[in-house]
Amino acid sequence: MDTDGREPTVFFNFLSKLGLKKFYPNKLTLQSLLEINKNRIYDETVESLEKIPWCFLRKLFQINTECRNCTQLSNNDDEEDENSDPFDFDLVTADDSADNKVNPLDLIVALFLCADSFLQQEMALKMSMCQFSVPLLLPHGDNSQCSLMLWALRDIVKEWRPHDLSESKGFVEDNIVQANIPFFTFVRLKNCSLSKSQVLNHVLSSGQQNHNIFIHRDMEGGELKREIANGLVEVCWYLPCGKENLDIFPEPVAFANLRGDICESLAQFKFLFQVSTATFVFLDKVEENEHKILTSLQDVKSKLFLIVNRKDNAREDMMSVQTTLKELELPNSSVKIKDSKVNVAEFLKKLCAAIKTSLPEETPTMNIVNMVEIAVEFGLSVDENSSEKQKKAVEEIVKGIGEQSVPDYKKQQLPFQGVKWKRLSELEMEECKLKSGDSSPEEYKSQLQAEKQKIREEQSKQKLSKGMKSFIKTLSTSDKEERDFFLKWMKLKFNTHSRRKLSELRNKFKEQCKKKDKNLTAESQQALMESSLGVEHYMREMGLIYEFSISGSRNTADEISRLPGLAAEMLLDGYPLELLDGDASNIPERWVTDVLMELHKKVGGKSRLLVLSVLGVQSTGKSTLLNTMFGVQFPVSSGRCTRGAYMLFLKVGEDMKHELNYEFIVLIDTEGLKSPDLAELEESYEHDNQLATFVIGLSDVTIINLAMENATEMKDILQIAVHAFLRMKEIGKKPVCHFVHQNVSGVSAHENTVTDRKKLWDQLNKMTKIAAEMEKKTSITAFTDVLDYDMDKNHWNIPGLWQGTPPMAAVNTGYSEAVADFKKNLLATVKTDQSNDVSQIPEFLEWIRSLWKAVKYENFIFSFRNTLVAQAYDNLCKEFSQWEGEFGEEILSWQTEAEMEILNSENESDIQTWSILVDSKKSEASEKIKSEERKIKEKLTNYYKKKDQNVNLIEKYKSDFFNSISSLAKEISDSVKNKLDCVLELKKSKKKVEDIQTECRGKIEGEVKKLLSACKNSKLSDEQLTHEFEKMWTDVTRNVSGQEVLFLSDNDLEIQLQKYKTQYLLDFLDLYKERDDCQRKAKTFVQFCIKPAVEEYINRSLGINIVDEILISCHSAEFSSRSFFQYNIQEELLQKDDFDSFVKYICNYEIYVKDWIFQHIQQQMSKNKTLCKLKQENLKVIVHKITKALEQATKGPGGVQLPDNNESITELISNMRKYLIKDISISVENEKTTLFQIQSTCHPFINSLKMSIKDLNKQLQEEFSKSENITETLNKLPIKPQEELFKRVFGCGKQCPFCKVPCEAGGKGHEQHHAAVHRPQGLVRYSYDDSDKLVATLCTTDIQSECTFRNRDTKGEWHPYKDYTKYYPDWHIPPDPSMEASDYWKFVLVKYNDRFAQEYKAKPADVPEAWRRITKEQALKGLKDAFNIK
Repeated sequence: MDTDGREPTVFFNFLSKLGLKKFYPNKLTLQSLLEINKNRIYDETVESLEKIPWCFLRKLFQINTECRNCTQLSNNDDEEDENSDPFDFDLVTADDSADNKVNPLDLIVALFLCADSFLQQEMALKMSMCQFSVPLLLPHGDNSQCSLMLWALRDIVKEWRPHDLSESKGFVEDNIVQANIPFFTFVRLKNCSLSKSQVLNHVLSSGQQNHNIFIHRDMEGGELKREIANGLVEVCWYLPCGKENLDIFPEPVAFANLRGDICESLAQFKFLFQVSTATFVFLDKVEENEHKILTSLQDVKSKLFLIVNRKDNAREDMMSVQTTLKELELPNSSVKIKDSKVNVAEFLKKLCAAIKTSLPEETPTMNIVNMVEIAVEFGLSVDENSSEKQKKAVEEIVKGIGEQSVPDYKKQQLPFQGVKWKRLSELEMEECKLKSGDSSPEEYKSQLQAEKQKIREEQSKQKLSKGMKSFIKTLSTSDKEERDFFLKWMKLKFNTHSRRKLSELRNKFKEQCKKKDKNLTAESQQALMESSLGVEHYMREMGLIYEFSISGSRNTADEISRLPGLAAEMLLDGYPLELLDGDASNIPERWVTDVLMELHKKVGGKSRLLVLSVLGVQSTGKSTLLNTMFGVQFPVSSGRCTRGAYMLFLKVGEDMKHELNYEFIVLIDTEGLKSPDLAELEESYEHDNQLATFVIGLSDVTIINLAMENATEMKDILQIAVHAFLRMKEIGKKPVCHFVHQNVSGVSAHENTVTDRKKLWDQLNKMTKIAAEMEKKTSITAFTDVLDYDMDKNHWNIPGLWQGTPPMAAVNTGYSEAVADFKKNLLATVKTDQSNDVSQIPEFLEWIRSLWKAVKYENFIFSFRNTLVAQAYDNLCKEFSQWEGEFGEEILSWQTEAEMEILNSENESDIQTWSILVDSKKSEASEKIKSEERKIKEKLTNYYKKKDQNVNLIEKYKSDFFNSISSLAKEISDSVKNKLDCVLELKKSKKKVEDIQTECRGKIEGEVKKLLSACKNSKLSDEQLTHEFEKMWTDVTRNVSGQEVLFLSDNDLEIQLQKYKTQYLLDFLDLYKERDDCQRKAKTFVQFCIKPAVEEYINRSLGINIVDEILISCHSAEFSSRSFFQYNIQEELLQKDDFDSFVKYICNYEIYVKDWIFQHIQQQMSKNKTLCKLKQENLKVIVHKITKALEQATKGPGGVQLPDNNESITELISNMRKYLIKDISISVENEKTTLFQIQSTCHPFINSLKMSIKDLNKQLQEEFSKSENITETLNKLPIKPQEELFKRVFGCGKQCPFCKVPCEAGGKGHEQHHAAVHRPQGLVRYSYDDSDKLVATLCTTDIQSECTFRNRDTKGEWHPYKDYTKYYPDWHIPPDPSMEASDYWKFVLVKYNDRFAQEYKAKPADVPEAWRRITKEQALKGLKDAFNIK
């Protein structure tokens, strides 16, 4: 091939200039261009030549027809041109700016040479959509031959309406390389001043706005000398729309255009002449070598046309033309002259007429596929030859299709997705509806479960078809490139087949419609729906093979077990994964889970996802919108639209991971809502609602696509979307929503549609009210109650997709620009709004499971259960429980000190003074409680600001917890005030008692003094003195007993008097003998005054200490939240296996819990002498405080040591009392009694006191070490730990109205009660009126069935369980999350059925047979799953 001396260095220099050398040859991948990075999002100015290719590709992937204009640097050339001298002739010849520009054709050739096979296909497809010509023959840059770009053009599919189908409104849809279309070639000779590309553009745009299909010299960069593009052959197609007044040609026509003259590219020219219907040669004159080439051609008369550009005074040029014409013997009709006398319009008419006359009468047999052999003959290579092996593998798989119908082929080759899979899906739906007929709901559920199990077993034994074996083997054993070719060939082959079949079926459907036979029409419609066949069906089959292999008995230690890893690789390579099978309305959960978890592993556990979906009416451009935004290829052609939901993973580039906070953007494309395929079905609205709720629930961003044409459909779509958003709000999901209005044109569209937006806003509010009423959420009245929505920021107008009349219309640049702008803004919003916890794949899977489960129920909100929500709620409950405990303990600690202060206040003060003190303490308490309330509310607010632990999912419980704080604060406040009032009353009564005691003491001490005075002068022995004292004691106690009867019982009085008798006797003896009483008095003071106060202090602190000890012990989890407490109790019941315990738990729940806690404390306190250790820790604390107080008390005012006299002892004790006012209460009466007539001075007394306190410490330690009765200790504590722990776990104490299971909701201020596991109602004494048999049904089953109930609340009237909230609006009873969730109570009922019947004086329940097979291990597992215990 002659390349006009073009050296490879020119080529490589050009690649280097554009920064493309590292990608040559074919190293630039499609996958790299789909990555979300700054290059793909931002319209950066082209500051260097290296940025030109990326600017072109970015705009091309946005299908922006301006992409060919970014071939020069963004600088101020225009300004320089404005300021330059128009008559400076040097400027005219100089071309300095050429260094800053490239010819778009050179750029396109370079990119095609650097692109891999799949990127070449994608570029050709996008260029074709822009109505650009595409490469047919691509010159290689290294002087070797050209390539026929068959593979690159394989993906281009076009629709057109030839004139013979105008009346029937039929159309032809075909792969352009396989379509038999007349093929016209346009070439030029070396000397040609007429632009053939411009002429071609005029021909092809006739009747439409002139469109630059071919690049020409008057386009930006088109005037530059081509460096590498000569020898390129481009092709484009004219396609008729079926309207004679618009169409230039009645049939489709292909036009090829050779760049450069024919001498430079002789092989290309000869090939083109061979394959063309006709060849048009543009020329000014014919040179000798050109003459030789033209005259060497065969069969020129009908195939060769000369387009001569005749210049004035060019006689010699015309002579050369005439010479050639004579030798070629061309008729005059084959020569078209363009001279200055003929205007462009006139010339174009002649040219079009020539083309029309050359059109063959019969359909030509030549197409691009058929050109391969001819290309090889002329020494051209074919780009497709490298994938022959994969092509053959595909042909082997699909060869059986042609012989039978698609549904029959599917039954034979894809049996797993057939009738049984659809039946399984129906059964799963039915499980959630429970239209049970005559059977009891539980029996019916068991029957459904048995049928499901049978199908699973049958499916697990199903053999793989030959086609599937081959499909799996090829996928498993290929490398990435081979796999990509294999899948692409499958797609191409299936699409070709589907187009042919669907065309036949559509024609048949039209015929049936004309006959107006509903049955025939329905059959044809069903056939249309079932005749879709593509790679997605094989991928679905592969997933189901795995799904049933894993759950069945098939040995999976083979290639099947490796399938999820393979599918994960494909996801990473940009292939979509079917999430929801639209034909069966089901999700193969195990398959989807394992594929995504494999992907999670492959990316090292870094899989933060931004999930984006589009919802809208079918065929309104949803998939096109996603494709244009992200450059992907969701199917968009009619009859090939998405069924169900597919997801596609796009990697986020390193330069944007940090900004976006995601590793992947996941696109979810769904079948359209309001699908005509489903419109006839009763369940179509329900189907749409399910799909919308499911997809919106999975998405972080949802785009609602609205076409302005159909107001009714728009209304329906809004109703469905609003309903879904309302459901998300109720379950704690807050997706971002954007409304996109398509087909809105005009620069003032945004302003002009203010009225439309206002209408939309009113519609949204109206729909919100309707949806809220349906979901029984009457507090919601406006759309903004459901979503953060801004009419300006969340509303986008996008012009129509096409500019002109299809099929020759190009994509509207306004559409591309608007979509690109929308994408940029959408991602910018994502960057700024990162309030929610970012989901990784494991969390995303949990949403898939829980949303899909819930949408199958009639009442989504009531049926929704999600372990992420449950975990988030439980985590908050644990934290909240701790805050509650800390709040309570803080106030209790303050209250104890306040009580001490009141009790230790001066006895001499009057009652009024004490009342003032108590009131001040109440005010202090209020402030303290308010402060603690603020702290806990702040903690809760901060907790909700977290970006982890999925707190956004429990937003709806926020007000419940705030209410709980307020009610807790009020409860504590009332309790403290009551307690302070009680302490005041206690102080008053103690004062009265102490006044009497003072009087008694005065009399006794007076008599002791008298006796001492009487005996002073006599010498009496100890026995005689004791005898005298006994007589005096008997007389004095007889006299005082009558006075104390009001306050003290006789017994108390006896004890009180007896307690001090010995002490007074010893005082009497010491005084008589004038002995030193210092040591004895100190010891007595410590025993009678300090020891009781210390014991009281220890007991007062011990209750809280025990609670803390339990909460930090190995059993702390049991009390961390109400649900965990329930789990532990029920697990213990199961292990204990004691019927009486079950009865007590069920029938006397509160008593059982209190006893359980009490026993738990006893066990914990008896371990390792825990109680003794706690007492000793408190003893250490209070002894330290007393010792410190004694040290401080030895100093008077100004820190001066107290004088060493007798009087200072009273001051010493008074000081001690002052320093210990908040800790202990030292009885004044006891003090005065013990220090009666003390003879010692202060300093020795202090020393004796210190020794006595040490002795007391030792004494109490010994007492604590001895074994003691824990029960007795617990019962006499002022703060009882069993009651404090009970308060923590008992909650509100409400029980389910049907099965009496206790509420587990956190706090006490919750609006709704709920519990993890409900139980058969027979366990709480319910039996049937007619049979007296215990009821086996669970309320969680009843509420989804057609069953009814009656009781005292319904006044004996029957009422549907489904509508139980009429009577019990504060109870939330969802269906069980799985069949196994309630296995625990089913097991208990089966095991003790007869004993429960005996206990409740009823007959045993009729339990489903399946329940009898539940084992103890399964019961425990069900319990764990229900309580989300890992």
